[in-house]
Amino acid sequence: MKNDLRIDALRERYVRGDVSPRQLMLALHDKAQSINPQFNAFIHLLSPEELEPYLAVLESTPIERLPLYGVPFAIKDNIDLAGVPTTAACPAYAYTPERSASVVQRLIDLGAVPLGKTNLDQFATGLNGTRSPYGACVNSVNSDYPSGGSSAGSPLAVALGITSFALGTDTAGSGRVPAALNGLVGLKATKGLISTAGVIPACRTLDCVTTFTATSREASQLLALLAVQDPADEYSRANPAWNDGSAFGRITSFRFGIPRACDLEFFGCSEGPGLFEAAVERLKALGGEPVTIDFSPFLEAARLLYEGPWVAERYSVVGALAQAQPEAVLPVIHAVLEAGPKVSGVDTFRAQYRLQRLKAQCDQTLKDLHCVLTPTIGRPVTLAELADEPVKRNSELGYYTNFMNLLDYAAVAVPSGVMQNGLPWGITLMGRAYTDHYLLSLANAYQGLEAPASDARNDMTRLVVCGAHLDGLALNWQLRQRGARLLESTSSSSHYKLYALAGGAVKRPGMVRVQEGGAAIAVEVWEMPSMELGSFLTGIPAPLGLGKVELSDGRWETGFICEGAGLEGATDITEWGGWRAWLASMS
Repeated sequence: MKNDLRIDALRERYVRGDVSPRQLMLALHDKAQSINPQFNAFIHLLSPEELEPYLAVLESTPIERLPLYGVPFAIKDNIDLAGVPTTAACPAYAYTPERSASVVQRLIDLGAVPLGKTNLDQFATGLNGTRSPYGACVNSVNSDYPSGGSSAGSPLAVALGITSFALGTDTAGSGRVPAALNGLVGLKATKGLISTAGVIPACRTLDCVTTFTATSREASQLLALLAVQDPADEYSRANPAWNDGSAFGRITSFRFGIPRACDLEFFGCSEGPGLFEAAVERLKALGGEPVTIDFSPFLEAARLLYEGPWVAERYSVVGALAQAQPEAVLPVIHAVLEAGPKVSGVDTFRAQYRLQRLKAQCDQTLKDLHCVLTPTIGRPVTLAELADEPVKRNSELGYYTNFMNLLDYAAVAVPSGVMQNGLPWGITLMGRAYTDHYLLSLANAYQGLEAPASDARNDMTRLVVCGAHLDGLALNWQLRQRGARLLESTSSSSHYKLYALAGGAVKRPGMVRVQEGGAAIAVEVWEMPSMELGSFLTGIPAPLGLGKVELSDGRWETGFICEGAGLEGATDITEWGGWRAWLASMS
């Protein structure tokens, strides 16, 4: 049986009748059971009897009604699945929920089938995958290395061909580090986009549910289905329209940040620098312009996660058990949590003020960039190294990940290369909140996979201007006031006429598309925050408006257009080729 479990490929197999969900799920159950002793990926595998209700629903439902019909998935065992114990890798903490976590229930309602609950670093505290009484999770490629954590078993389920995708959680990198170590796409979406209701908290204010997939397109498909505001989760956030599933598309030119050489850290790995440089060149080949940035504020924010008061937030979940049954909590987890009770309110507010100062600096760095590129980890560490120095080696794994949720950014880990020992090596693309599908579009291009015909979108809108809004002219302040920046000076296609409109306090042109007799008109392309576009649009007086303008290279962009009725009394100035040239002729 061909075992291509990618979401679209699996759906095609179902439609053709190559396999049924029942056949597939039972075969995958047997496969997982046979390899689990080697990898320790699953804490609980659903039995055929436990799978039966899900399979029965599928057998009575047409496939076209369910976008995830028969898609197998795995669930990190700090996320609830009704009727199955949730352990957080601590048997003494275990309970059996009556209801599934919101994200799990939504996936089931969409037709996906849960195969089991996966192993993790206890209480999602760790980045390596060895901190579990259910056994260390061994890497899917090289058994000398861990799978990474804390979502340790979830990437194994995907990388070993057991499920199409898997759910993890990410507070400090738990959804990105294991993705990199197992050659997968790990999406840590904008905080709050995927509900955490029914998830055992690590740090409630920072936690994100993440996905592990083989491709960026699958991650985009899942996010489009899961980014629904959840009344059951007080930290849930609405997803802006510019970041819906249609934002996933092809990539054109973009600017990406890269840390200064002094900020990059590979912890003695001889291959890391070359692999990272190759990633930079790959992005340049895709149309990217690299911009060197000061990465030190990001790294300073990262240190706050364990050196600051957020360790007390972890303690608020585990502390009572750790005190009442100290033997139930692993010694390394005790070591992480020991500072928690000592954190004062004063400490907390001071750290919050410091974090806000750093966020302001980091936000300014990201302001004119489409993303920032970093390694996902500086250097993979072996199981032996983790045994010798568990805290130090674990800390190294979080060098490029710990700051992300503190600063409220989106990030996607992407496979990027293979090390000489066969271990996967990966990069992370990070950006502002609510640019998830854009980052996934860039990751998709990086993977060399086909993209939709439409351009990818982020939280910025491109705007073509041809008159008083040109740089330095009378109404340009309306753009700059809204945080817009000039991208390029270019021209329209040769299908336009330009008119000087009659009346108005400020001289304005009207650009009109024509079938014949047109010319290329000088224009500028600006980029404006999407959230500002509405206020800009309402201030545009008749007969002008916004529509689609064709540029000289064939692109169609949002820009100023003019109603035909507004040309009464207007002067045809097409021969001047642009508004500036006509103004100069008048003076």
